Amino acid sequence: MESPEFAAGMRSHGANGGAGLHKRKRSTIDSSPASLLDQDHDHEHDHDEDHENRGDASPETKGRRLPGVKRACNECRQQKLRCDVVQDPFQGCSRCNRLKLECKIESNFKRIGKRSKHAEMEKEIDKLRRAVQAAKAQGFVVEDDDEAVHSQLQSPVVASQYTHTRNPSLMGSDEAVSSLLHLKRGGSYNMPRIARELDDCRITEDDERQLFSQFFNFYHPFLPFLNPNQTPDQYYQQHPLLYWAIIAVASRRYNPGLNLLAKLSGPLTRYLWTTIGDVPQSYFVVKALCLLCTWPLPTSTTSSDPTHILCGVLMKIATGIGLHRPNHINDFSRVAVELNNEGLHDRIKTWAVCNIVAQTVGTGYGQPASSLYDWTLAVRGGDAGGPFSLGPELEARLQIERFCDKVSKEMYSNASDPRGVAGDEHRAMLMRVYRREFNELQASILGQNLSPVINLHLRAAGLHLRLAGFFDSSSTPAYLDDLMALWRATTSYLDYILDENQSCREEYQYQFRDQFFLRYATNYLQQMLVAAGFALLKLMRSFFAKQIEFDRGRNLFHGAIRSIRITSVVSNDLYWRLAELMVQIWNGARIDSLSPSYHQHDDNPEIDDSLQLKVRCRHSMSLVFDSIWHWREEYQARGRGTLDALKQPTNPDSANESSASSTHLDSTLAPPPPQHGLPLGMATSNGALTPSAAGSALGGPGPQAGLLGLGYDNNTTTYDVWDPQHWMLDGLLDFNYFVPPIDAN
Repeated sequence: MESPEFAAGMRSHGANGGAGLHKRKRSTIDSSPASLLDQDHDHEHDHDEDHENRGDASPETKGRRLPGVKRACNECRQQKLRCDVVQDPFQGCSRCNRLKLECKIESNFKRIGKRSKHAEMEKEIDKLRRAVQAAKAQGFVVEDDDEAVHSQLQSPVVASQYTHTRNPSLMGSDEAVSSLLHLKRGGSYNMPRIARELDDCRITEDDERQLFSQFFNFYHPFLPFLNPNQTPDQYYQQHPLLYWAIIAVASRRYNPGLNLLAKLSGPLTRYLWTTIGDVPQSYFVVKALCLLCTWPLPTSTTSSDPTHILCGVLMKIATGIGLHRPNHINDFSRVAVELNNEGLHDRIKTWAVCNIVAQTVGTGYGQPASSLYDWTLAVRGGDAGGPFSLGPELEARLQIERFCDKVSKEMYSNASDPRGVAGDEHRAMLMRVYRREFNELQASILGQNLSPVINLHLRAAGLHLRLAGFFDSSSTPAYLDDLMALWRATTSYLDYILDENQSCREEYQYQFRDQFFLRYATNYLQQMLVAAGFALLKLMRSFFAKQIEFDRGRNLFHGAIRSIRITSVVSNDLYWRLAELMVQIWNGARIDSLSPSYHQHDDNPEIDDSLQLKVRCRHSMSLVFDSIWHWREEYQARGRGTLDALKQPTNPDSANESSASSTHLDSTLAPPPPQHGLPLGMATSNGALTPSAAGSALGGPGPQAGLLGLGYDNNTTTYDVWDPQHWMLDGLLDFNYFVPPIDAN
């Protein structure tokens, strides 16, 4: 039995903090509470065992703690329980065997404090709750079965099994929680995984697959130069900008509820200019720019539309890396480059597409094209299978655009004229030459039985040629013949783009169904559609109206209005508003159309100068700019026309109220049901045909905001509308959008 003095000494030792104990223990400065508990627990085991084995030891020996000869297993140490584990030979303790636990002894084992563990769990729960709220904001749907979701949240499999498929570091707790929101009790994990992300815009694997499928099914036929057999990963490895350009084009009509185009516009614009600023040396960047110039990214102001600038950058990058001299690529490279036939062919095809895109941008914007038709793109026979062969589709497109280039350079690049327009006699001679050349080109292309897309571009080239008729004076010989040819070219383009019952090869029948030309049209085809609408409007409001069938022209004009609205990618962009502007001019002339002498045929018609253009510096697109000038001077300035009519949906009976009213639509021009899924405030992607950004809108899309949600004040509007240089139409309209202009920095 221990003496009273020894017991009192031990109590005094515990009360005073145990100086001797501090000498035996390690420093606790860097130790956690769990490690201190471990050490205390070890000391209790060792002290009890020593006391049982050394009952006759002296008080001095008992006052010292001897090294322990037995340790508890990890599980028993965690719970502070006695352990009967046998170390040599090892035999698990009875508690671990009973509970089917792994019984082991580790020298570096430390107990985990319950309080710290609970605090960590509370933090994790709070973080997961915030992640759930963020997932809801992104459009994920929370399951009704809260218990199932809760049980899944507790599973440690979430963080380990469901990870990012291509970059595991991108998969965090936020995605793990958001992915659980679609789980059902007993169901499998079907949540899509993130494939790529650009800033805060993320693309799932399923969206990526569908977007690439839509691109090659619907957009690729307009510019067939990419390889449909390549995977999205291969395009991303070639260059991320090319990958995201494909995604951006395909998102124009993809899943309205996802609103992907709006989410991608800002990040892709910033990435685009960052890539250009780094002076790219890859021709895959050139491919990306070809796509972005053909289907431009959204922009909220015409002055910020970069399409014409990007087209120039596109051609400079292409020539800078030697695409125009593919056989001598080493002259433009710092390292030796050896190209096989496949690589050579791909570069030649890309160079051809660069010129096609440059020409369509120049024609559509009424600017000199930056194309370069040199030896590489020369037509050579007997090279059908060689690397210089472009295939029938691209070869036909190249021939069409080269014809447009000739027309623009000869008709509108007269060095002796301050506005560059060829004189009447010279233009009449050129018209005869190009009319014959166009007929030969048309016969050649139609004889190949190519896709309807090629035929549509052929008709657009014919319209581009015949729009020069508006530059003729009333005294020009064969003036009426030129106007009649213009009428036929306009109706030919509109008939082809509107008629879905035309015949072609079975493999191309899909292009005449489901408004294919209108829904997936390039920016160039949209611009030519607007030019055709204004050409009809101008011809039918002049003396020439007596030379044509009014009902046919009226039906085509109404079809053009509907088509322009369908081509709009974003609800209520400038294409939609230009259609309203056309309707106002049309309704302002309806009294003339009802006059008794309107349909009478006159062998000697009175010819005047009403078709003369004031704007003559924008090539074939001068007609469009001149028509807007006419609307501004004749309608807006005199109070006959505003865009206030668009604040309210069109009433089909409104045409009966006043035939001369310019604030009501013709009943046959009522807007079709909305076909846009993107939000009202998103910027449009229509290149030069984009509205200016103003301040705030009229308070939301309620009934009073109407179709467009725009405000208009004749006294305060100072915003540009059409011209990307914003010099011509300052002070014309006020287009209010819900979002600020996209920052291209």
